[in-house]
Amino acid sequence: MRLALKLAYLGTEYHGFQTQPGVPTVEGKLLKALRDSGAIKNLSKARYSAAGRTDRGVHALGQVIAFDTDNPDTSMPRLLNSSLSRIWVYAWAHVDQDFNARTSAQEREYRYMLPGKGLDIPLIRDALIMFPGVHDFGNFADEEKGKSTLCDIKRISIEVQGNWIFLDIAANRFLMHMVRKIATALKLIGRGEKDGEWLTKMLAATLSEKLEPLDARGLILKNVTYPGMKWNVDAYARDRALEEIHELFIGHEITARILEEIEGGMI
Repeated sequence: MRLALKLAYLGTEYHGFQTQPGVPTVEGKLLKALRDSGAIKNLSKARYSAAGRTDRGVHALGQVIAFDTDNPDTSMPRLLNSSLSRIWVYAWAHVDQDFNARTSAQEREYRYMLPGKGLDIPLIRDALIMFPGVHDFGNFADEEKGKSTLCDIKRISIEVQGNWIFLDIAANRFLMHMVRKIATALKLIGRGEKDGEWLTKMLAATLSEKLEPLDARGLILKNVTYPGMKWNVDAYARDRALEEIHELFIGHEITARILEEIEGGMI
């Protein structure tokens, strides 16, 4: 039987998603949980795949993995979550034997959150109009030998909440650091340091300019879309995850309030 699992994670304590020797990664923890439960005995025979490889510090709401198993009961979210930390598996699906979490994906969606103080929002909105469609994103990604730099942006938008800008972007595929470098470009435009003509040349690859990606902590993989996929939500696993997430939220909010108090007292 071939299964797909959907999971969320807080990436701050992990060295990215992909397994790396000697350091904690999301995938490393997941595979250990799957082996310990008996769901996977041999990784190669299980034909394991993952939808994407998020960088160190990047988070996820809709990461997807897939594998073959002879013991589907041992692959259920509520069982796996008991041995995971800040990783929450919350849905599962039976998939076809040829399903691959990476290559079967139709679309991926990310959100980047950045401080909006001092940025010209209308200028950023004007710049967004240039992104939809197929473009060469070589200027907006780190080089990966043998990989095409053409990507098809399906949707891109911003939502302003107080002093924060939420950048949402969906595409057929993404390159390494692509979303964070797009966020950099938009920040430069919002500051008035770059303009629409510069962005047009960057997207047309008639201009070559290195961009530094913004902080990984502001990025979350929101969703990966597959044709005809129907997810089964494990209500128990989801509810327990929400309880844990709420406790984490309160803890981080307390820290934020303390920092506000310190900041205000120094003025």
